[in-house]
Amino acid sequence: MSLLSAAPLTRSFASSPHLRNSSKPAADPLATIDGPDATPKDALPPLSRPLGVRERPTTLIKSTKERLKDLMDTDVRMAQRRHLFVVIALLFECTLTVVARIKEASVGYFHDLNMTRKHGGKTWIAPKVLIREDKALYLPNIAGKTLENGAVRNSTEMCFGKVTVLAMLSTRVSEASLDLRLASHSINAKGFVDPTHSRYASNPLYQYVQVNLQENILKSFLVNIFLSSLRKVIPKELHPTYLVSTQNMEYVRDALGMTNSRVGYVYLIDENLKIRWGGCADATDEEALSLESCTGVLLKRLERKKPSQGDTSTVSEPTPAQST
Repeated sequence: MSLLSAAPLTRSFASSPHLRNSSKPAADPLATIDGPDATPKDALPPLSRPLGVRERPTTLIKSTKERLKDLMDTDVRMAQRRHLFVVIALLFECTLTVVARIKEASVGYFHDLNMTRKHGGKTWIAPKVLIREDKALYLPNIAGKTLENGAVRNSTEMCFGKVTVLAMLSTRVSEASLDLRLASHSINAKGFVDPTHSRYASNPLYQYVQVNLQENILKSFLVNIFLSSLRKVIPKELHPTYLVSTQNMEYVRDALGMTNSRVGYVYLIDENLKIRWGGCADATDEEALSLESCTGVLLKRLERKKPSQGDTSTVSEPTPAQST
């Protein structure tokens, strides 16, 4: 009798998945709807760090004693080891990608091609203002031959004492007609530079430097063959500041943010060789306006430092001692 009057026994769990889920509160369908001010999930991030290297660039060739000192320097050797470790890890990751097809992103040509299909190869948004001078890093020295007469020049001597818009370009050669075309110049750098260059080209403290970087031996050979065609494409007034370079940028590529070899990069360099602004791939209207504005700010500051506005007689290229 006592068994019949007792309260019915209940289980704190259910064996059926449907019964288990029925006890949970229903999810709010409006919680997954983003508002008009919500940031798109695939939106590109802004540039979050200064671009460049910490050491001031120099045109001096290191002596045997200095090279031996670098070999004995623990910090230098550890930095090289970390870089080689990253390269080996990326190559290993690329191998796994090709074999197992389990990862979309890989290194090398196919990785750059895939990244170009997404956002046009753009990986970050250029800043709206200048990078602070005390936080800015240096542009590494880049050597190359000028398009004007083939003379060897370097970016350290060219950019010192002036406000420089520097574009890192790459070329492509059409396999059908072997017509040399400036992919990055016409698509990427042009969108950034045109408004700025048309406004400040007459300023003696401003210059536009282009670096046609060809680290691949075969591409470099083809570029040298078609230099005459290249001179027809580039305006003659830009030939003295157009460099064709085969310099290996492997150790400074990440520092400059040059993570995709198939797009162009544009940097704003101040008179002290520091990178104060950077942009990549196709320029947005806001980015082009930002470069124009930041260039104007640097020019005004530099003009105030000169004894007379527009007088470049006191602006001299750095000697090796000044570059260190």
